[in-house]
Amino acid sequence: MRVFVVLSWLLALVAQPAWAYPQAAGFQTLEQQLGAMAASAPGEYGIAAVDLSTGSMVSFNGSTPFPMASTMKVAVAAAYLSQVDHGRRSLSDTIAGRTAAELIELMLTRSDNPATDILIENLGGPKAVDEWLRWHGMTDIRVDRTIAQLLRDRRDLKDPRDSATPIAMVTLLSRIDRGDMLKPESRDYLLQTMGRCITGKNRIRGLLPPGTRVEHKTGTLAGLSGDVGIITLADGRRIAVAIFGRGGTNRAQTIAATARAIYDGFGAQTQPVLAAAPVEAAIGTPTLSAP
Repeated sequence: MRVFVVLSWLLALVAQPAWAYPQAAGFQTLEQQLGAMAASAPGEYGIAAVDLSTGSMVSFNGSTPFPMASTMKVAVAAAYLSQVDHGRRSLSDTIAGRTAAELIELMLTRSDNPATDILIENLGGPKAVDEWLRWHGMTDIRVDRTIAQLLRDRRDLKDPRDSATPIAMVTLLSRIDRGDMLKPESRDYLLQTMGRCITGKNRIRGLLPPGTRVEHKTGTLAGLSGDVGIITLADGRRIAVAIFGRGGTNRAQTIAATARAIYDGFGAQTQPVLAAAPVEAAIGTPTLSAP
């Protein structure tokens, strides 16, 4: 049985590239606009956005790793909910005096760091979350430390640990949304909780039309601001977005302006549905030890 688990995990890795995006025909102007906005702002930016109904993507520095900061909490929540899906944990489990549901709520809506580390410890540490990502064939995104460790270590915004490329982050969001990584009930629970996020109102949400539905998670470190999530357009289409900025100033304003450009740019486009290809690796039911 253990051999099957190991072989299955390896099959998931060699199935790369596991996620294919079609060329974003008609989006060249938007991509150029995003590049010009990022280049004119102080600091360095990474941007990716993908239409969840068509699979069309635009990006700028999309393959460049950026520190995730608290945006990694999406992966922590998803890893826990995956265990709920397979009956190994439940949202009513009491962990360190709180239910898992309360901890996830605190982690995603208020970016509570102690709640995050309690969940990470319960899952088996950062390595368990990282292995869960690998199990699902995810690359260019990694979880190496608890939040306490990350904050305690010397800051280096080029440190490859606990980083993700913008494309990897929108891929994670896309695969969660498609149901590749979570059952529908857990997927809906995760996205609804992200929809109650109260941090970073001046980032992705900042310049969008009032009432726009946004399910997101912010991340902040000294010299770094990020926001990742799903924006629902006026016509109901949903766009997975990841925007990271490091160095410079006015990062929140740049993120807000970028999100509005993405909203307007995708809103102006209509395309036939061409869904991105999901992972086709033959894997068994994950356990926490082979996450």
